[in-house]
Amino acid sequence: MSSLLAIYRSPSYSPLQHLSNDIAILDAAVAHLVARGWDASRLSESEVESGRLPVAELYLNMAQGPRASELLTPLELDGAVVVNAPSSVLHCHRHRLVRALAGTRIPFPRTVIVPTQGPPPRPALLEEIAGGRETVWIKRGDVHAERPEDVISATVAGVPDALRAFAARGLPWAAIQRHVGGPILKFYAVADGRFFRWYAADAGPSGARPQVNEQKLEELAFEAAETLGLDIFGGDVAVPDPSAPVLIDINDWPSFAPYRDEAARAIADYIHSKVESKRGLP
Repeated sequence: MSSLLAIYRSPSYSPLQHLSNDIAILDAAVAHLVARGWDASRLSESEVESGRLPVAELYLNMAQGPRASELLTPLELDGAVVVNAPSSVLHCHRHRLVRALAGTRIPFPRTVIVPTQGPPPRPALLEEIAGGRETVWIKRGDVHAERPEDVISATVAGVPDALRAFAARGLPWAAIQRHVGGPILKFYAVADGRFFRWYAADAGPSGARPQVNEQKLEELAFEAAETLGLDIFGGDVAVPDPSAPVLIDINDWPSFAPYRDEAARAIADYIHSKVESKRGLP
């Protein structure tokens, strides 16, 4: 029987209600794979960090911290099927994400990674990042937001105080990002296109959806995922113009909470097909 190892995300990377939702989507995907004949084992991210990593044919990787990703990297380099691959998870860490998207065709707001301690960024740089607006976004510079205060809006004049508040919480780096106007959309997807859903962040999955060129929205999401190497992903897009969506964030293996049942089946089918392709099966 084929073996898989499901690696569950550390609670520190699944704030508030996301913890149960993250567990639920991985549980559901595993259940579909077990129904296909896979033998499943489960491990926490902290167990991976402690050096425990049983051998398996397939690794379902929801770990998000740098230590776990570093320990999983040899599996990826050896050709094991790891979804998402640890390299793609690390690419989603904000300081790496900014570098990975730089120079690509992917619309992404002007963003600068800065230390939270020491002299604040020069006023001229802050004005350039702001692009004529009075406020900018300040986000923790490593992993995704763990708490509401990890992503804040600040005036250009208030940036130094905001950085000091980040430093006081032990966060060494922050991303200063230009604000993009327009409605915010949330999307969820699987790399081969068999699953793609989106909705307006303020209205929710059952609410009204703003005008957007859906083809361009989908192309933006999948091009970003391909650039980062993601298989299972989600993100946020701003729509200053219906024909010009702008990526503002992307993350590895979100909870898919509004679409869990259909997403879990699509994820399991995709992963099963990926393994069969590696085996050379039609």
